[in-house]
Parts: sequence; C-alpha cells; structure tokens
Amino acid sequence: MDKRDILEAIRGKLIVSCQALPHEPLHSPYIMGRMAQAAKEGGACGIRANTKEDITEIKARTGLPIIGIVKREYENCKVYITPTIDEIDELMEVQPEIIAVDATDTIRPNGRTLEVFFHEVKKRYPDQLFMADCSTVEEAFYADALGFDFVGTTLVGYTEQSAGVKIEHNDFEFIRKILSKVKHPVIAEGNIDTPEKAKRVIELGCYSAVVGSIITRPQLITKKFTEILC
Repeated sequence: MDKRDILEAIRGKLIVSCQALPHEPLHSPYIMGRMAQAAKEGGACGIRANTKEDITEIKARTGLPIIGIVKREYENCKVYITPTIDEIDELMEVQPEIIAVDATDTIRPNGRTLEVFFHEVKKRYPDQLFMADCSTVEEAFYADALGFDFVGTTLVGYTEQSAGVKIEHNDFEFIRKILSKVKHPVIAEGNIDTPEKAKRVIELGCYSAVVGSIITRPQLITKKFTEILC
C-alpha cells in the first residue's frame, strides 16, 4: 500500500486501538488479532497496535493499515511510546503503514531530544510515515514543523505538562487550536469514547479518529457499569 492509498484509506474514518499490555487479561497476539478482526467487521478502517508480534497477527487477520508502536520503559525516562531507534527497527521488521512515537518535549533515552531522534529515524527510513503523539498544543505545532506526517492528540492529559487537560472540553477547543495552524493531518486520539465525539472531531477537520479502551478493553468498560452500581 503506497502513501496515497494509506491516506485515502483512513481519511475521515475510524481507527481502532487494539492493545493489551502484559498485565492485562487479553494480552496475546492471537486475541488482539481477533479483536482487530472484529473491529474491521464493525467498519474500522485502520488499527493502532503495540509490538511487532501483535502487528504480524493483525496484518494477517485484517489487511488494514496499521499505526504501529512499541511501548517500552527505560530507566529514568518518562518516554515509553516508541522511545528509541531500537523500537523503530523492530517495527520496520513488520512494516506498519504508520509508526507513532512520543512527540512530547520530554528528553528521550540517551539524552536525545525529539528533533535529534526524528532526524535520525527519517534518515534511516525516509519513506516511512510517522505520527507524533503529542500532549500539548505547543508540542503539536513543533511536531508539525519538524515534518511528522500526522499530528496526534494521543497523550493529552497523560503527561505532567498536560495534567488536567481534556481534548473534549469546550467543543474540542484543544483540537481546534491545533487545526488552526498545523499543515499536516491531525488524528484525534484520547477520550474519544462515544460515536458522537468521533463524528464531531471529523466534522471539525481531523483526518481520522482513534478509539481504544471503550471498544477493546472490556475490563474498563465493565468497571463503568460496576462503579455506578456501588
């Protein structure tokens, strides 16, 4: 699938995040493959997936474009979404259509800034599409200027610099600010937990919407029901 085909496949459509970490009950490439297959049957146009093992299974099951990541923790570093060139190399073994990386202003392992890291990976893989997982408007602007192919809101509210921020507040004011200035496609992700929110971010001008936990993490979905009954 070339770049034009990838762009057209996800334009204005839903991407489902199918991830389960080692401590979660659905952790398994087999299960994530079936989860992604179910998402495809429901109309998803793409999948966001973690680890080359899961991506391999999901590719075989769905044939959908994939946003690939590797979540890995490094000592004394808060960056954990595709933090180093090693994770990029791993992902390139299975060639996801898009690779997403932490694009916050936090220093990466080995003291690398985002700019140094991004230039390194683009030099090694010049034809690969990259998505910036951002947590603030300023980070989104910076990632856009660096040349990321997609700017995402993935980490809004999950970093120190974005604590307390919700992308859905004031009719997605956070997203509207990003859309007003960036040149590259914006992918809305994070707390898109209703069909209405997904529809709204597309109406505002987002290229795609990524929805995860509310579809693919049954333990969290169940918790919403049990908590209200307690």
